[in-house]
Amino acid sequence: MALYAIGDLHLGLSVNKPMDVFGPGWDNHVERLCRAFAQLDDDDVTVLCGDTSWAIDFAQSLADFRLIDSFPGKKIILKGNHDYWWNTAAKMKRFFSDNGLTTLDILHNNCHFYGDYALCGTRGWFYEEEQTGHNEKVFNREVIRLEASLKAAAGRPILAFLHYPPLYTGYRCPEIIQKLEEYGVARCCYGHLHGPTHKRAIEGKVGMVDYSLVSADYLGFVPKKILD
Repeated sequence: MALYAIGDLHLGLSVNKPMDVFGPGWDNHVERLCRAFAQLDDDDVTVLCGDTSWAIDFAQSLADFRLIDSFPGKKIILKGNHDYWWNTAAKMKRFFSDNGLTTLDILHNNCHFYGDYALCGTRGWFYEEEQTGHNEKVFNREVIRLEASLKAAAGRPILAFLHYPPLYTGYRCPEIIQKLEEYGVARCCYGHLHGPTHKRAIEGKVGMVDYSLVSADYLGFVPKKILD
């Protein structure tokens, strides 16, 4: 039994979104993901840190989620900025159930438990989004969602998972970082950064939190082991 994390699978089995247009690092990325996940065991757990499918609705996403469901172990999914298929928690759970997707669950205003650890998280926030007008409301909602997830840990040691990086060379999101540190988060995994922006990622311990970039192309499409 082990805990893994990986983000930005960017699957598009039912849409015309070939990822190799973003460079040779994405060549055959679906096949590479399949080979990597095949090495996992049925009692493993993998957190998918957003941008899972290019689909815009449940119908388009079904082929992608059937593929993910076929991978060994449980998969816990959080929202990314390109997950346009995302819906209410009740509708997503019903979609999974109605289609026999038995290994999938979501991380959204809640937390999951892995051994003694609480797995918490949300989409997060990034400098690409300006904190003005409607976006300020979205930003505040993300901070509230993160805190709701962290509170659900109920005193257990916490591992946090975000889509957007809470820190980046030349950028910090102090409100997100404050919540991570306030609740004593031991480690935070994040995605979203691709290609040339990998070099601007911050990894390792900063303040009280150990940060890890888990974008699929950064990991060579192999899920990163977080815990045994």
